[in-house]
Amino acid sequence: MSHLPVIVGMGGINPAGRTSGHQAFRRTVFDALTDDNQQELLLGLATLMGLGSHHGDGWHDAEGQAISASQLAERCRARVLDHTLIRRIEDPRFNDAGLPANRRANLSLAAPLTFRVSRRQLPDSLPPTWQVREIDRRTLEVSVPPGDLEVMLPETRPAQVRAAGQLPSGFDPRRYYRSVHHPRGLSMAIFAASDCLGDSGLSWETLRDRLDPDDIAVYAGNSIGQLDDEGWGGLLKSFVSGNRATSKQMPLGYGQMPADFLNAYVLGSVGGTGAVLGACASFLYNLRLGIEDIRSGQRRVVMVGTSDAPVTPEIIEGFRAMGALADDDSLRALDALELLTDTDYQRACRPFARNCGFTIAESSQFLLLMDDTLALETGAEIHGSVPGVFVNADGWKRSISAPGIGNYITLGKAAALVRDMLGPKALRERTFLHAHGTSTPKNRVTESHVFDRVACAQGIETWPVVAVKAFVGHSQGSAAGDQLASALGSFAHELLPGIPTLDAVADDVYGERLRLFREPLPYIADAAFINAKGFGGNNATGVVLSPAVTERLMAKRHGELALATWRERREITREAARAYLAEADHGHYQARYRFGEGVLEGPELEVGRERIHIPGYARPVSLAVNNPFGCLDEGDET
Repeated sequence: MSHLPVIVGMGGINPAGRTSGHQAFRRTVFDALTDDNQQELLLGLATLMGLGSHHGDGWHDAEGQAISASQLAERCRARVLDHTLIRRIEDPRFNDAGLPANRRANLSLAAPLTFRVSRRQLPDSLPPTWQVREIDRRTLEVSVPPGDLEVMLPETRPAQVRAAGQLPSGFDPRRYYRSVHHPRGLSMAIFAASDCLGDSGLSWETLRDRLDPDDIAVYAGNSIGQLDDEGWGGLLKSFVSGNRATSKQMPLGYGQMPADFLNAYVLGSVGGTGAVLGACASFLYNLRLGIEDIRSGQRRVVMVGTSDAPVTPEIIEGFRAMGALADDDSLRALDALELLTDTDYQRACRPFARNCGFTIAESSQFLLLMDDTLALETGAEIHGSVPGVFVNADGWKRSISAPGIGNYITLGKAAALVRDMLGPKALRERTFLHAHGTSTPKNRVTESHVFDRVACAQGIETWPVVAVKAFVGHSQGSAAGDQLASALGSFAHELLPGIPTLDAVADDVYGERLRLFREPLPYIADAAFINAKGFGGNNATGVVLSPAVTERLMAKRHGELALATWRERREITREAARAYLAEADHGHYQARYRFGEGVLEGPELEVGRERIHIPGYARPVSLAVNNPFGCLDEGDET
């Protein structure tokens, strides 16, 4: 019998807030919350954004003055709601002064040019016609004869894209651990993985000590590496920008670095590791590795995730040049506007409506997976389970960015799995779709056609569709992580987020069998489909089962007595998780970062024939491996 991969922890950060405690999900259904729940959410986001704090004697505003919870929530309401989700880019480089740039120019000097420059700033190699005279120890005078001179002239270029899904204003993940020139995506990964462990309510050390170290794996990465100045972005432009490359930029830019950081500084894991890069489907690709490891019994605990921070001028310009982004000119044309307001930027992403391009975003999302037997033994909380993730390519294509056929196969397989596991009635009446929903004209047609054809084949009449990018934007490789975290929130709160920017369904959307809606929808679901249509034909669809369905499956697999014992153990886990969430909602975060602790290099190990003992690990690594090929007799040697 295969092992069931269950979700026992979730953590992360995106434009809607923190993943643990479903904070980010609750932000997307804010208007459907009770007054008390709205206040709780506003306070939690206010502390995340540095607008207030909570200490032993109560709540305080940003200046440290004592204030009641209701007063702080009301005072921060507008700031919290306006400075989360998609909004005008807050990076000062995107202000009205324009993005700093250079323009190549060829000057024709009619007369000699003389200038003074610091000795340190003068290039080592100069044209032979230049004459240099020393003014003092620090200053040189340079004379350039008449003729042609190639130069780079500084300029500012108006930002053509000014909308993005950014982390809540005022939040900086580097504040919570000793970050030294870490790219933003990696610091987000540290925070997100720490949040995941806190949400689980489990002690990582206790869990690790009961397992063979090789029973653990980490699969985490992103879609395009770390391309800000602390990573490959700064490295690749170091020569032309006049800056020196640092020793950190090259190694920290790799796409698998989130997994490397978690192994080395968060978990101390020596088990399986890796990252699969599949454009916008990267989260599901890594999730697939994790669940296959658990289903086969190769691993018992896997942390899966992605972390993307692509809100930089260069990445935005790259996608804009492709015609993929909702730039300012297109947004103005879409609504026949002369000027765009902050409200217009907040409405930039419009899945399945009249739209003009996607809105780029940043996010980091992580899940802690276990096999169901271990979850019962440890009393782990169960947020849901993932019985399958399906991946298929597009086949022959007109261009690498053109739509293809792979998504029909992935969603078709996912729907067939749910039908076989839960029955046709559950598939038709108690499932929903988490669409890739990028807000591009091509996506609204192609993805809706996939949904329509599969719905028709399975007899589904009104399939509810959620498109969370309308709130948080498109975080590239982390996009499906945003979708999956939202799906877990829907299971917990029995609410589906609407698509608030859906003024009307576009005429070319295949919506006859789809339920597309604007306001949050009360809905009790057995399963959700997480859909991704990645650039280049990287299609993936994941199946996520609700906690209630997962418990029914576990009861069938292990018996009611085992579940009764598990529920008793779970109370301890829940109490620890509640304590973590209470501290987090009060703004007290402690990112797990263990730099330089327990470092081993090899000589400390006890290497035996059957196992390796590692100092600091309670159990040895077994060297027993599965040999499916049989053994040659010694007499067979040639």
